[in-house]
Amino acid sequence: MADRGASAALSLPDDWPAHPDPILALNRMGSFDWDLDTGLMQMDAQAHEVFDVRPDEYDDHPESLSKRVPPGEARRLDTAVSQALKDGSENYGAYFRIRRRDGSLRWTHTQGYIRRDETGRPRRIIGIVRDATRELGESDARRDQADRDEARREQTSVVELTTAALAHARTVQDVIDVLKDTHGLIHLGATSLVMGLVEAGRIRLVAEGPEDAFVPGTRVTRIDEPYPMSEAVRTLGPCFIESPEEFAERYPILWPHITGLNITSAAYLPLIVQARPIGAMGLLYSDRRGFTTEERNILVALGSSIAQSLQRAMFYEQEMDLAQGLQQAMLPRTIPGVPGADVAVRYRAAAIGGPVGRDIGGDWYDLIPLPGGRVGAVIGDVQGHDTHAAAVMGQLRIVLRAYAAEGHPPATVMARASLFLHELDTDRSATCLYAEADLSTGVLQVVRAGHIDPLVRLTDGSCHRIGVPGGLPLGLSAEFGRLDYPVGTLELDPGDTLLLCTDGLVEQPGADLDDGMRTLTALVTTGPEDVRDLADRLIDVAAERGGDDDVALLLLRRRGPEGPHAGRRLQRQVAPGDPAALSEARHMIRTAVAAWGAGDRADEIELVADELITNALMHTEGSATLSLRVLTGSDRRLRVEVEDSSSALPRRREAGDSGVSGRGLLLVELFTDVWGVEARGGGKAVWCEFVVPDQD
Repeated sequence: MADRGASAALSLPDDWPAHPDPILALNRMGSFDWDLDTGLMQMDAQAHEVFDVRPDEYDDHPESLSKRVPPGEARRLDTAVSQALKDGSENYGAYFRIRRRDGSLRWTHTQGYIRRDETGRPRRIIGIVRDATRELGESDARRDQADRDEARREQTSVVELTTAALAHARTVQDVIDVLKDTHGLIHLGATSLVMGLVEAGRIRLVAEGPEDAFVPGTRVTRIDEPYPMSEAVRTLGPCFIESPEEFAERYPILWPHITGLNITSAAYLPLIVQARPIGAMGLLYSDRRGFTTEERNILVALGSSIAQSLQRAMFYEQEMDLAQGLQQAMLPRTIPGVPGADVAVRYRAAAIGGPVGRDIGGDWYDLIPLPGGRVGAVIGDVQGHDTHAAAVMGQLRIVLRAYAAEGHPPATVMARASLFLHELDTDRSATCLYAEADLSTGVLQVVRAGHIDPLVRLTDGSCHRIGVPGGLPLGLSAEFGRLDYPVGTLELDPGDTLLLCTDGLVEQPGADLDDGMRTLTALVTTGPEDVRDLADRLIDVAAERGGDDDVALLLLRRRGPEGPHAGRRLQRQVAPGDPAALSEARHMIRTAVAAWGAGDRADEIELVADELITNALMHTEGSATLSLRVLTGSDRRLRVEVEDSSSALPRRREAGDSGVSGRGLLLVELFTDVWGVEARGGGKAVWCEFVVPDQD
């Protein structure tokens, strides 16, 4: 019937609509006549009824119907008409929805006949409109149900997507970043977001977006103030605002500050954990009015998920603060100044992303003042990444420091530390490197317990890995009864830098240790000269690279000479049975003593040096190495060293009345101000010092 009526409408006489065909009224159809030249569209009374407009509300301009035709429907209808006008069609038809006076939507159908002039130009459209609600009612109901189902699925996915994103959030800032992220807001369907946390009876704003949405005076608010977030916390219930008018009426203080955001509705959700509010979150919308029951339930569930994530993040941060505080307490609070050296230390915790406490470990550094102006440099790494590793590290650092401060040789210090760790009743072992440095001479005695080798950067900028003989890690050497740690010896010239580090600075995914050491050597070679700047550079590189291990770093640079002859060193090797070499050594001694202003003690120095060389050649195998240098400090001293390849220590012997030997050490004790013996790898060095006057 409707179709026959539509056909009749297309055969109207030219004087239409003055005498509309009665069949239109019988079929509850309205008619229109649209003059495309003037843009005016006349409608009859039945058409007014279809569009639910009174005659005084319609002025023959199609734009007057905009309040009845939603924008989306109007665009779709305009597209259908425009297409028909362009492609030469004689008629068109379209279904669209109108919004009635009571706000409800109903389906409408229109069919138009396009009249063109002799050139084919469209001049006029005549047609009909009719109520298609009954016709499309059943399919519309199915469509509405499908739309509701789809909306429900979309709303449910909001919680699922947000919960999935929050699963990787470890800190409060991570939670905020997830929610403020553009994709996060899209998932939430909101235009902007605010979040506050309860602290000491107040609400502190921790997130707002977009950036220009901040309202002055809301950074910290009281719970009893008239703000929607305060109301949600105060009542422990959600606060839904369904229109701008409601927002302005309920919250007149806040509303004037957010009118520029074009907010049409909002939902403020309390963030509750274990019946206690920890904060509140506000979602503001600019494309919707009101909330269905299902939408409210979804938002409440969303608030609960976010609250759980926030609580988990808060617990994580609290425990991390405790764990990091423990580790910082275990590391040295300050590094003492070292006369004659520049020192830099750095520590960087790993970022593993696992359970709480897994971001700290057992890496440590230490610098220990020792008797005689010497200094001990320590780097170490306890196995594991947890608070237990940090606790073991702290105990091990303290006992190693105590053993070294008591004056024990480096090998003894390491052996005792291994015994201590073994008796600590823990399953952890530790690698360690201990270097005892005499900065007046530049001599370092190094002991290594399963740790990576040190590096030395020379004054010319080149950097080298120093191979040091080593033993088992601490704890394991005691367990297997292998407590003999070999001692390596190296020398730092003025301006040289010693680098000690843990393997977190060296190891890289997919590369072996040697590759990592070569990479580190290249970084040190091209790095800044200042040890503090170099330490920062190396730690920055480690941070950029990431990794799942801590990094501890200690740099010690021996300073250059401070006087005209300070730090100067002369060296001569004397082979057995080589009188010429011995004569040259004596000549070097006389020349140096005179040049360095020690002429008053020239005879004493030459006699003692000659005795030390002779003893080394007589009582050991191989050659002897003579070294002379000037040391500065509280007084100016000339130091004589004779190094040989024997580990046997010199001992005093009674010469007797007629003996011609046995008086060497007596002469050394008599003429020197101080003397001693140092282990040097597989050999030793006997040294002595003479206080000499400063040169003017």
